[in-house]
Amino acid sequence: MAQPRMMTAMVTPYNEDLSVNYAKAAELAEYLCDNGSEGLVVCGTTGESPVLSDEEKLKLYQTIQERVGGRVPVWAGTGCNDTAAVVELSREAVKTGVAGIMVVAPYYNKPTQEGLYQHFRKIAESVPLPVMLYNVPGRTSSNLLPETIARLAEVDNITAVKEASGSMDQVSQLLTLIPKRITVYSGDDSLTLPLMALGAHGVVSIASHLIGSAITQMIAAFTCGQVAEASRWHLELFPMFKGLFVTTNPIPVKAALNMIGHDLGGYRLPLTPPTESEQAFLRNLLKRYHLL
Repeated sequence: MAQPRMMTAMVTPYNEDLSVNYAKAAELAEYLCDNGSEGLVVCGTTGESPVLSDEEKLKLYQTIQERVGGRVPVWAGTGCNDTAAVVELSREAVKTGVAGIMVVAPYYNKPTQEGLYQHFRKIAESVPLPVMLYNVPGRTSSNLLPETIARLAEVDNITAVKEASGSMDQVSQLLTLIPKRITVYSGDDSLTLPLMALGAHGVVSIASHLIGSAITQMIAAFTCGQVAEASRWHLELFPMFKGLFVTTNPIPVKAALNMIGHDLGGYRLPLTPPTESEQAFLRNLLKRYHLL
């Protein structure tokens, strides 16, 4: 299976009582694969991972793997801020047949760079699967620095990095330090094209829930050397990229999906539905892209 350039960080659908709707999750996975997604990340931040139990996560990995694992690589989000817990969940995830695991930098603890190095190394060495490191300082309060990732690149099954530091300089520095075998993904839709210009491979996307086919066309144009066409796509899609952050992710994208008929349910606390003004903004955004 070719290395995907456009992966989607899936939302988690709920029933009316806020139990996980596994049937709807499988349906959504199929929809995403039909609309440009070349890989899926299950139970990442966009999937509300902090409020899912390990049992729910494992069932989601298995459900999505069984439905679309033959079509696209399914990666399991197993990260949290307890190294031992990540090791345990990652080992269980292996049994579901997923293609790899994505592990976010520990949040709240604020580990040192040495602590981050040991955290990721221990997890990677505990499983036979490929591991994607996820750096998102805005959510974790810890920045996984390029020098630390370069050390981690010595671990054979650490194969990818999802970079959401928002710093072009940091990604440039990272790409000077790591071997070519490490795949770098943008963790921000709006930086996909700029980071690919630096040498990133693609994106782990949120907006792809709504405009996946358009994002794949932007990426395809760039990889074919049609830079002006890729730039045109980027500018056309930019309002959606930014608009889906009108409030905390995944509140807007889940609300938008519900507005266009996907019936994915609500949110578990501490997340709450968008305000009336945010809903009006999202409806206008969807109309702009002829989705509503």
